[in-house]
Formats: sequence, structure tokens, C-alpha cells
Amino acid sequence: MWTRIMLVAALMLATTPAFADEVVFLNGDRLTGKIVSAAGGKLVLKTDAAGEITIDLSKVKTFSTDEPIRVKVGEQKQVISKVAPGNDGQVQAQIAPGATPQPLAIKDITELNPEPPTWHGSLALTGLFTSGNSETTQIGFSAAAAKRWETDRLTFLAGYTFGREKDPDTDEKRTTTDYGFASAKFDHFFTKKFYGYALAKIEHDEVADLEYRFSASVGPGYQWFEGPTFNLSTEVGLAYVYEKFKHQDARDFLGPRFAYAVDWTPIPVLTLFHTFEYIPAFDDFTGDYLINLTAGAKVRIVKSFFTNARFEWAYDSTPARGREKSDTRFLLGVGWDF
Repeated sequence: MWTRIMLVAALMLATTPAFADEVVFLNGDRLTGKIVSAAGGKLVLKTDAAGEITIDLSKVKTFSTDEPIRVKVGEQKQVISKVAPGNDGQVQAQIAPGATPQPLAIKDITELNPEPPTWHGSLALTGLFTSGNSETTQIGFSAAAAKRWETDRLTFLAGYTFGREKDPDTDEKRTTTDYGFASAKFDHFFTKKFYGYALAKIEHDEVADLEYRFSASVGPGYQWFEGPTFNLSTEVGLAYVYEKFKHQDARDFLGPRFAYAVDWTPIPVLTLFHTFEYIPAFDDFTGDYLINLTAGAKVRIVKSFFTNARFEWAYDSTPARGREKSDTRFLLGVGWDF
């Protein structure tokens, strides 16, 4: 008797369909599997027979999931919701956290199971060595790391360059470059494009007689474009600058900050970038100010490895006594993206 009961139970389990996500097409066809993700009007479904396949959402009548997935609609924060089939071009899902499932147009779904935020950045090494009539040594590095959440962005930058040259007549060596900096920046997005930022930066320039310069600023920013091939942002804020020199009194000032950053990848192996920052003092708007400008190009060699050329120009209208107002650096290097 027990043998018969177990046999009947086994047959029932074998004939019961396994739970799976289902996609129903406008022509009536159906596919089952596991919804991996969706973005840009494309849905990725993992099937047992064909592996991962990409489906055009414009051809989907409705779809459903057997487990809750992350759903993002427009600029709203993503929610975790089980998706049920709906009418043509619709599904049933929670549009807001804790809300009752309601009809949701498939065309309004921005993403399904968006990738979790990860750190991205780069590390580059620079160098210049000459011998013969001139003996020059210049080495340095630059590093960048950033993480983008749905409404927040965190960015760290750092760099250092050291250079020496030998006088061919006296054989004396002198330092030509000894500059380093580090910065941290936090952005909070109130809308898809409008954000507020907080920035802190510290610099050291031995040749410019600058022991250190500390600057901090806060204000609003606007992300005009954000994507894999083109990014443009502008910022305006309030900045505080403190400079400690090696051979004269320290000074500080308060003033506005104006800045923009742009990068463009016209072809997959080439990225062009440019940043600009202007900080004048409130009490001497045209006579006391700082300008920082960078421009360059990055060429991908293979996989994550690249070579780059970078131009840096820093201008201090009130430098240390006996020092130039302008500093220019040309850097060539190789690096690795992560």
C-alpha cells in the first residue's frame, strides 16, 4: 500500500510544472525561463534549452515572475516586487514600496534587476627619462575611483609627480616638479539631473613654495548628459581656500566656485576629457583667484590597459613670493581600468 502511495506522489510531482518566469508575445507565443534583467527596451531571459536570449520588449504582450525582482519605473526609486501578467502591454506590480499591485505599462519600466553599484576607476603611471646632453627624471602616478548609486555618487582622485634635472655645466641636480593632490567628492541627486555636491581637496607643491593648500566647497550641480559615451556636468558653489606657504604667512579666502567636466568616447578605444575650475575671492574678485584646467586623451591598448596623454594647467594669481603664477604639466603614461 505504502509503495502505491509513494508511486502516485512521485507521478504527481513529475507531472507538476516547475515554477518559472514566463514571457507572452503579441503573436501568442510563450517562453519560460528566468528573467535576468531588462534595460533599454530589451529583456534578457535565461532558458534551459537556449541559454540567455534577448527579447525586444515592444513585441511582448505581458510577462510574469515566480519570485520578487527589482523593478525601476522612470525616475522613481526601484522597488522589489513579484510581477504578475496583465492586459496587453501591461503587467501587475508594486509601483511604490508596500503598495497594492496595480497595472503597469511595460513601456514605462526602465529596468529590471539593475546591476548593483560597483567601484570603477583607473590607475596610471607616468615617466620621462633622458640622458646625454640633458639628464632628466620624472615619475608620477594618478588614480581615480568612483561609485554610482541610484541617487548618490562618490568620487576619489589622487596624483603625484616628481621630477629632477641635472645641470650639464655644474652637475648639480635640482627638483623641477614636486606636486601631489588628493580629493574626495560626494554628489546627491535630487532628480535625474539636478544634484548637490560636497568637495574637499588638498594639494602640495614644493617648487611653488606651497606646503599645502586645502579647499572645500558645497553647492548645486547639473548633469546635462550621463552615459557610456558622453558625460557633461556643471557646478556652482561656495568655496573656502586655505594656503600655507613655507617661507611666508598663510592666507585664506572665501569665494564662489564655478566648474564643469566633460568626457566623450567617439569610438570605443578613444576617450577625450576636459575639466575646468575657477575660484575667485569675494573681496578681490578679479585680483585673487585660482584656476585649474585639465585636458587629455586616453587610448585603449588591449582589454583594460590604456595609454594616455594629459595636459594640466594651474594658475594662482597671488603665488608665493618669487614664484610664477602659472604651472603647466604635460604627462604621458600607461594605466589600467577597473
